[in-house]
Amino acid sequence: MSQTTTVPGKASADLRPDQAASQIAQGWGAGPSARYEQLAAPFRPVFQRIREDAAIRDTRRRLPFDELEWLKQARFTTLRVPESHGGQGVTLPELINLLIELSEADPNITNILRPHIGFTEDLLNSSHEAFRNRWLERIVAGDTFGNGFSETGGNVGAVTTSLVRDGEDYRLDGKKYYTTGTLFADWTNMGAVDENGDPTGAVIPTSAQGVQIIDDWNGFGQMLTGSGTTVFDQVRVPPELVNPEKGRARYVGAFFQLVHLATLAGIGRAAANDVARLIQERSRAYGHGNAAAARDDPQILAVVGKVRGAAYAAGAITLKVAEALQRVYDYNQSREVEAEEWAGAIADVEINEAVTVVSQLVLGAATDLFDGLGASGTSRDHALDRHWRNARTITSHNPRIYRDRIVGAFAVNGTLPVQPLRNAKDKPGKVDRNAASPPIL
Repeated sequence: MSQTTTVPGKASADLRPDQAASQIAQGWGAGPSARYEQLAAPFRPVFQRIREDAAIRDTRRRLPFDELEWLKQARFTTLRVPESHGGQGVTLPELINLLIELSEADPNITNILRPHIGFTEDLLNSSHEAFRNRWLERIVAGDTFGNGFSETGGNVGAVTTSLVRDGEDYRLDGKKYYTTGTLFADWTNMGAVDENGDPTGAVIPTSAQGVQIIDDWNGFGQMLTGSGTTVFDQVRVPPELVNPEKGRARYVGAFFQLVHLATLAGIGRAAANDVARLIQERSRAYGHGNAAAARDDPQILAVVGKVRGAAYAAGAITLKVAEALQRVYDYNQSREVEAEEWAGAIADVEINEAVTVVSQLVLGAATDLFDGLGASGTSRDHALDRHWRNARTITSHNPRIYRDRIVGAFAVNGTLPVQPLRNAKDKPGKVDRNAASPPIL
């Protein structure tokens, strides 16, 4: 008598692979750790809720305040906080894989949370224990953090926002753009210059008097991220909110790019799943096709396979880069300074090797999917154009066109990417054109 083996997470015969319970059964490969499926299980029902209305939110430009609250309630915003501090202590590869799954549901939300998880990484690498512990406690309590670094005009990295002494406190004045996440957050982690023109920063309550957050982001993709303007007009800042750490985590530039790669990989998965579902449901077939139903036409199936293969490769590449950043973090925690610097430079090489490839894979997939659907695929009801719009907007951040040159300089001459200056405009002669990322993120 034969026995039937139950495969964990396997979809039943009447379900598509994307409805399976595990990442392996969905065909995306194993997660980055033995515990990954257990780690992801509590979040997947939240991802599913987020996914259900993603197209409607995009079409109607309905900001995802509720969806972010669901993630906070699920403690998604505490993932990287160590267990000893009340968090979940996940590794960087585990975090990035979860961000791929979230991005499959809605890439806008990943981008909204990007500054929050970036601030968390800064704290984990900080040498100022009191400052680190204070804000880790706020993260565990449910507080979230937006971004306040970029400014318009001049070179990228030029800072005119000032944070200067004013009696016992400080006074903050300036105007920031691309303040992703701040519209939704309790705090904004921001950069400025002090009275001597030196870089400084602070963590500012978004509800503070003199803070004005303007929802004027008008990009055709990532439309729900609130990546617009924040104005600081004579904001009183107590000393305890000023960041004593003048630098950021060694891998922060690569990290922010890695989150973009995770977002792209998730967009690729969403595109692959959408085209598979719509072809499965399609009742019409082309008169000059190869089968009575689109789902049985080998050329149509090849289109789906091409889109899915691109998404698979994008995810695999992204998780490989995450391993490089984990090495940098591990060296930081063991206080191996020289090893941390070397690993950080190599991680910058790896992120640059990945950006152009992943960008092209996902942009291609978001276009190729329409070849399997015909004119009906352009229906606004499906909102399939959002996959390309979101991917194109993501790949326009910190432009990919410079990446191959940086990789070539490493491959030919052994030139390692360096950390750029935070205020490049003031010292143009010292800007390294092989820097992995812009100075301000």
